[in-house]
Amino acid sequence: MPPPLPSELLTLDREHLWHPYASMTHPTPVRLVSGAAGVRITLHDDTELIDAMSSWWSAIHGYRHPVLDEAMRHQIATMSHVMFGGLTHQPAVTLARLLVELSPDPLRHVFLADSGSVAVEVALKMAAQYQRGQGRPGRTRTLALRGGYHGDTLGAMSVCDPIGGMHAMFADSLPLQVFAPQPPAGYEADTADWEAETRALASARADELAAIICEPVLQGAGGMHIYNPHCLRVLREVADEHGLVLIFDEIATGFGRTGTFFAAEQADVDPDIICVGKALTGGYLTLAAALCTSEVARGIGRSEIGVLVHGPTFMANPLACAAAVASIQMLLRQRWQHEVRRLEAGLRAGLEPARALPGVADVRVLGAVGVIQLDRRVDVVRASDIAADNGVWIRPFRDLVYTMPAYVMDDIDLAQVCAAMVAAADA
Repeated sequence: MPPPLPSELLTLDREHLWHPYASMTHPTPVRLVSGAAGVRITLHDDTELIDAMSSWWSAIHGYRHPVLDEAMRHQIATMSHVMFGGLTHQPAVTLARLLVELSPDPLRHVFLADSGSVAVEVALKMAAQYQRGQGRPGRTRTLALRGGYHGDTLGAMSVCDPIGGMHAMFADSLPLQVFAPQPPAGYEADTADWEAETRALASARADELAAIICEPVLQGAGGMHIYNPHCLRVLREVADEHGLVLIFDEIATGFGRTGTFFAAEQADVDPDIICVGKALTGGYLTLAAALCTSEVARGIGRSEIGVLVHGPTFMANPLACAAAVASIQMLLRQRWQHEVRRLEAGLRAGLEPARALPGVADVRVLGAVGVIQLDRRVDVVRASDIAADNGVWIRPFRDLVYTMPAYVMDDIDLAQVCAAMVAAADA
């Protein structure tokens, strides 16, 4: 049979496929992609767009990278998948060793999960089981930060911002968590009032708390909110004072995105659990991980069941692990710090003109993250169309026009991305 025409594919898509955060009955337009290479995606009509999103922050090396392609071909010739229950394989073991070597020293044990949301679910379960192992079964809630976002599954939704986040309508269906104030905006912001309120809240609710969770330094999908790294030191002290498990969600910020390999390094703080994902496989396959300390692992072992109660069907998928190993090794061989600093400088210069535009509330940059914040909600379709007319693919949300480019994007393409974002914000 001949392949379907682009118009037929788009019709079938509109009739049957649900897209992220979209309506099935009143869908917004989608573009049909026929290929991708480097930092560009190609549409069915041969239009090329620079991908300013790096596929939701994951394709840090760009598309069709020969090293990652070869790693996938090599692995698929051996095995694409094998269950992880009672079995193991080299890609998983090699990946675990790499993650342990790169993570803060206390983190020694790796749980490989399907996605970032699942990694957060695992981290929350780890914390709850740890508290049971400590003889504190009443400690079941998590202290989270307002403005945070940790995923779309039930447990992850429960620690997202309960009012301003995307999941407010599910409040009555979710576990009840405890929320500290959002840290004040700004990398060097005064945190004294925030610290006093957070410490008082944790002290008052300590007997019901199992853990603290936060996105270090940059709250991502909750609003691209940059805050003072000192807040992480406060959370570490609070966790130690009250016997809580400190969880850092580095799914968006890990692997160099904010200028350090993990954002937590900017505060010189070690968590008890860290969640990673997104850029882990270089954007090739879905994979995430939750790493914990030996103390947490021993506490889980002392709980009444003695084992961590989680086991995804595709846990430690060999293809995904092979891609992750190749991506991390390539990142370490390259001058990623230099490239992120270069991108940061280009974003600061390229987005600066947006400050003078009417309706722009803020322009901010951290590492390879550039944000234009408006004083109203963005018309996503119109902003995307204007950027596409300027040769760039963006996906705004809420009141933000932003980019998280691939680290391999050159200065010319980055300048085009910035110009397209400014044009979209201006419109």
